[in-house]
Amino acid sequence: MSRYAMLLAPSANRVYADQASRMSQAELAAFAPVLSPGLDDIGVTVLGGVEYLTFSADLTERDIAYVSNLSSAYALFERVDDGLLRPLALAPLARYDSDLITIPKYAGKTNEQFTKLVLNLTVLASGSAGRMLDGGLTVLDPVCGRGTTLNQALMYGYDAIGVEIDGKDVEAYKLFLQTWLKRKRLKHTAELVQVRRQGRRAARRLEVTMAASKDDHKAGAVQKVTVLNADTTSLDGLLRGNVADVLVADLPYGIAHGSYDDEGGMSRRPLDLLERAVPQWLPLLRPGGAIGLSWNTKVAKRELAEDILLASGLELVEHLPLAHRVDQGIERDVVVARKNPR
Repeated sequence: MSRYAMLLAPSANRVYADQASRMSQAELAAFAPVLSPGLDDIGVTVLGGVEYLTFSADLTERDIAYVSNLSSAYALFERVDDGLLRPLALAPLARYDSDLITIPKYAGKTNEQFTKLVLNLTVLASGSAGRMLDGGLTVLDPVCGRGTTLNQALMYGYDAIGVEIDGKDVEAYKLFLQTWLKRKRLKHTAELVQVRRQGRRAARRLEVTMAASKDDHKAGAVQKVTVLNADTTSLDGLLRGNVADVLVADLPYGIAHGSYDDEGGMSRRPLDLLERAVPQWLPLLRPGGAIGLSWNTKVAKRELAEDILLASGLELVEHLPLAHRVDQGIERDVVVARKNPR
């Protein structure tokens, strides 16, 4: 097997950067099932005073395309017999310019590298893992905020569906995406409409269609973004079933974010939301689909989150530890579960 060294991208978040090498090892290990030769000896090696993520494999061109999407990937090298590094060209999924992800800045925004990591883990755990590079998937974020996960899905060439209870966040996302598309001179449509259920106004729906080029637009190769301004625990009749290949959610941390409980008050307990929402989410997920969740373990123990998913008939997917510190009040972790393929 050949030996490879991956240089990790710097992170704007210093705390996250300090933990990036450990988390990248866990993320890389999750790629093993889709790589033709598998992976061995994943670790961190200091070369010339710089940390590299190192591993053994015999990568094909498609394998390199897969690992190019590692959330912290910056440059990839093959280590040759004389100890030198031979650079290999990365080929990440990047249907649009990276500023679709990096421009939005607002309080509570999830680190975009971490968002990509959770999306990767979820796709790789799903029945769609073999189609990760081919587009055509649909990503659902049922607590989408201002759309970091939705934008990452667009970067991958996927369709995206979001649910967000805060109307101001939905309007802010619409304004950003429309402005960005106009500035890039990309063909698109965007409309925010009222949705009625049983004769009553139940939600607002943002619908965006877009294409990465004029040729794609002419050929009908468009992507769709749908965002519902609605309560994620009350989605019956607002979305059709089996609409998503994967579901990715960054649950309220219980510090600055929360969700509304059954009495209409604000709850800052992510497990309250999860327990009420999972029965609404599961019918939206296709057979073999996967759920990837992140949350603050200081307000919700991992075992309790796992119990909720297991009780809903989901199968937990094992991965290397990903728990990490965000700030003084937040210790974040990730759990991934898969829906029965039948």
